[in-house]
Amino acid sequence: MHTIKINNLEEIRKAAKEFIQTMDDRTVYAFDGKMGAGKTTFIKALCEELGVTDVINSPTFAIINEYRSDTTGELIYHFDFYRINKLSEAEDIGTEDYFYSGALCFIEWPEKIEELLPGDTVFVSIKENEDNSRTVSWE
Repeated sequence: MHTIKINNLEEIRKAAKEFIQTMDDRTVYAFDGKMGAGKTTFIKALCEELGVTDVINSPTFAIINEYRSDTTGELIYHFDFYRINKLSEAEDIGTEDYFYSGALCFIEWPEKIEELLPGDTVFVSIKENEDNSRTVSWE
């Protein structure tokens, strides 16, 4: 189990860099955490550390945002399934094609589409602590 504690926003890029160093050849990362825990903020930091220079924001209404790393040219998909009410809605936009594309996929609210996730998905938990720090943990 890997764990990173983020004491404040100034430390988030350092934490993202540390997280990236543990990434292997798996490409689907499912981020779990309560509303306001910092999922979008952490994914934004990950994208920035991976070389994305575009504006990065939550795909709450679009469901998916596509970014390209200026460093590697690689595609990165950022999903937010908060507004999905039925599994078929996720299937209709071709989520499985994205998940098996070989591109990095960062997913918020994965519990809404859990049946569609690949078997090697990395589950990442972000918890807000009483002192307003965050704890990021994953296998």
